[in-house]
Amino acid sequence: MARGKASVDASELEKLEWPYHWPPPWRAVRLLGHETAEKTMLAAHGSGRLHHAWLMAGPRGIGKATLAWRFARFLLCGSQQGGLFGGGAPEGLDVAADAPGRSLVDARSHPDLFHLRRTLNPDTGRMRAEIAVDDVRELGAFMHMTPAMGQWRVAIVDSADEMNRNSANAVLKILEEPPPNAVLLIVAHAPGRLLPTIRSRCRRLALQPLANDIVERLLGDYAPDVKAEERAALARLAEGSIGRALELAGAGSLELYSEMVSVLATLPELDMARLHGFAERFARRGEEANAAWRSLNYLFDGWLKGLARQSALGGEAAPVVPAERGLQARLLAAASLDRWIVAWEKAAELLSGADRVNLDRKQTVLGSFLALQSAMR
Repeated sequence: MARGKASVDASELEKLEWPYHWPPPWRAVRLLGHETAEKTMLAAHGSGRLHHAWLMAGPRGIGKATLAWRFARFLLCGSQQGGLFGGGAPEGLDVAADAPGRSLVDARSHPDLFHLRRTLNPDTGRMRAEIAVDDVRELGAFMHMTPAMGQWRVAIVDSADEMNRNSANAVLKILEEPPPNAVLLIVAHAPGRLLPTIRSRCRRLALQPLANDIVERLLGDYAPDVKAEERAALARLAEGSIGRALELAGAGSLELYSEMVSVLATLPELDMARLHGFAERFARRGEEANAAWRSLNYLFDGWLKGLARQSALGGEAAPVVPAERGLQARLLAAASLDRWIVAWEKAAELLSGADRVNLDRKQTVLGSFLALQSAMR
């Protein structure tokens, strides 16, 4: 069950855990694009030889956690659908809204459910940067209890990327001595960083980025105010991640991307007045400015990766905004790929490290664009 050690009420804690404007994974009513993974899990359950641990791996924001919650809901509330009551085995992981225990799972208060994630630090009132080892030890005790309401006890780790070494070793101990009738569902954005011994003890599901049309469809559901042509552009920029697409939409990132490209289009000379105007928007602080800063980090890095891909693959990718047409081809003709890669690494280091060492954001943006200019000289 959900456990909180903080002195804030449940609604305030949930806002800290899930500050987005779309439903959290534990309340998502459907999942698109991962039908094969769902069938794999359903078949494993139907075989009677369900693996005790599953590793759901793939890029951030594509639905891994939603899949974990769907399977947890199925095991705790829906795995008895069919049979005596429905005339056959379940055909999917969907669970009826009025199924026994369904509301408890959606509220993360089911007695046979454990959600391992970052928790609130009671001393600071902020979410911890990592999953605490004490919470993993609590998970270990939970996994060895007898199910209270059904056949299974289910734990979800979201995400394993946030475990430190002590936490990871504590999870490994659970995997080494798996209790009966308990299933551990581990979400990982970068599974290669996990301990090899954790990976080897899990059945791995490699989830792929979503197709653009699925991202557009989900954007229509979760962000209906976004225009159709904007949804198409956001889907391309998000590279198969609905979570990323929604973040970009909320941060006004299409306008930001258009401004960024308009500055890049003035290379190699760079329109310094335009560049300073663009960089000035990052001199501000606050929640909105922080969202724009995160978007710039993602968009600038992604644009430079696209430049490298175009050099390797040839041809021209369809532009997201009109000013982009022919731009990458012109820049690649002006400097070799190895020089662009050096510039990319320098710019990425500047942007990613700005907050860590408290650099001025405006100056960081200026330095990143000037690094690109240097690559062409």
